[in-house]
Amino acid sequence: MDKVISKDGTPIAYEKVGSGPALILVDGALCSRKFGPMPKLAPLLAQRFTVFMYDRRGRGDSGDTQPYAKEREVEDLDALITAAGGSAFVVGLSSGGGLALEAAARGLNITKLVAYEPPYVSVHEAHHAQAHHEAQLQRLLAEGHRGKAVKYFMRDMVGAPGFMVVMMRLMPGVWKKLEAVAHTLPYDANVMGDFNVPTARLASIKVPSLVMHGGKTDAKLKKAAETVASIVPQARHRTLDGQTHNVDPKVLTPAVVEFFTA
Repeated sequence: MDKVISKDGTPIAYEKVGSGPALILVDGALCSRKFGPMPKLAPLLAQRFTVFMYDRRGRGDSGDTQPYAKEREVEDLDALITAAGGSAFVVGLSSGGGLALEAAARGLNITKLVAYEPPYVSVHEAHHAQAHHEAQLQRLLAEGHRGKAVKYFMRDMVGAPGFMVVMMRLMPGVWKKLEAVAHTLPYDANVMGDFNVPTARLASIKVPSLVMHGGKTDAKLKKAAETVASIVPQARHRTLDGQTHNVDPKVLTPAVVEFFTA
């Protein structure tokens, strides 16, 4: 494990595997370089790239300087790009895709970008979504209800069925890992804003991009990916047949490799 120091002094933990052009993986909510899709995805991509996995601030071995702002997470990614040699491919999953798109809009030196299902799943009261979700999560966390915060995220924000939450509670060690990073859930809500596609921001992106969704994923996530791809200049859209939001790394990897090496 290595660390870079972000602009505000926060240490950001990362590790790298493989060889070739630099590629940085950006996680979604509750995940880290040791938990979630990255441990399985990184070795597959490492056959063609030098893959950087990192703990987003507040997770794993990274620091968590307060107050939080998504601008600080963009600076974290910028510090990793510097450590990678000054430029890098970037792959963002879920809210990590939203963060990666924000970083590209801010002009970071990203060679090419892949975003898988950035969750711009706006609803009728979308302009209230950010304040509502952040406020609810912060209230639960302030009261010490980390498990309830995770449940709120999964049921009310993601829309996961109740049986899935029960199953995750029963999986040995999984629920404790989710609770351990529950305090970062408001960060992901902040990254996604009001969960509407930020049209003006995305229209400013100059990075060649690929926006994907699964063929079996929720209709709102499909629409979000299609809308993002239609707005980002130089963006392509692709559907991964048979996939859901929990994409199979063995299916995702060939699509990423094809786009980055084209």
